[in-house]
Amino acid sequence: MTEATRRERLRAETDREIRRQARALLVEHGRDAVTLRAIARELGITAPALYRYYDSREDLLHHLADDICTDLAVELNAGLVDIPPDDVTAQVYAVCRGFRRWALAHPQEFALVFASTETTLGTCGPDGRSQVGDQFGRVFLEVAGKLIASHPMPHDRGDRVPAELHADLEVFQQVLVDTVNQRGVAVDTGVLDLYAVYHITQSWVRIYGHVALEVFGRFPFAVANPEPMYDSMLAEILGEMGFPTPPP
Repeated sequence: MTEATRRERLRAETDREIRRQARALLVEHGRDAVTLRAIARELGITAPALYRYYDSREDLLHHLADDICTDLAVELNAGLVDIPPDDVTAQVYAVCRGFRRWALAHPQEFALVFASTETTLGTCGPDGRSQVGDQFGRVFLEVAGKLIASHPMPHDRGDRVPAELHADLEVFQQVLVDTVNQRGVAVDTGVLDLYAVYHITQSWVRIYGHVALEVFGRFPFAVANPEPMYDSMLAEILGEMGFPTPPP
């Protein structure tokens, strides 16, 4: 092993340890506890030494959020393995239910990625403009796009899309078409028209909103078990596309 290779390996190992410690602090104490000084103390090094790896705390948080989204995507994809490839409805339920389970089990990670007010962190939601979490966004976009591609929505609903949203939705439309095509499902803007894109966007807002309220304990009234409400919402979303019956 050359000296250069040894240095690269040691640098990679240190980088992994930095992120591991950052993740541990996040999980145990929350986002505010993730500081370069605290990480340095856990690693037994000086805080300035961390600047060899990250430009700032925000830079580290950005990479940590990306790691979290990668792990989430792996978990969601694992939930799709045993589902027949042509059962797209079951895939949608699996992804949406898996997202809720993950969020409830990882509230601090969810808060960092999905509820940060720092624009530099981005999000791993499917908005097509985020620089963080593309892995998860692609999972969500893929199943949503495949569902609509397999069961096209009526094309006479374009007037239901607010004109003020057309420009933004057209950008997202191309992201969605590209994502689904890259995963082997041939679609175009004729199938994924603006209303279909509008429906996917609204669906994501509803799913995220429910999960966020549940994770942060902000339901507007007492619900002993929010899961049936969540499943009912998924059934309504799919029912609008002609899939009224959820899988068991």
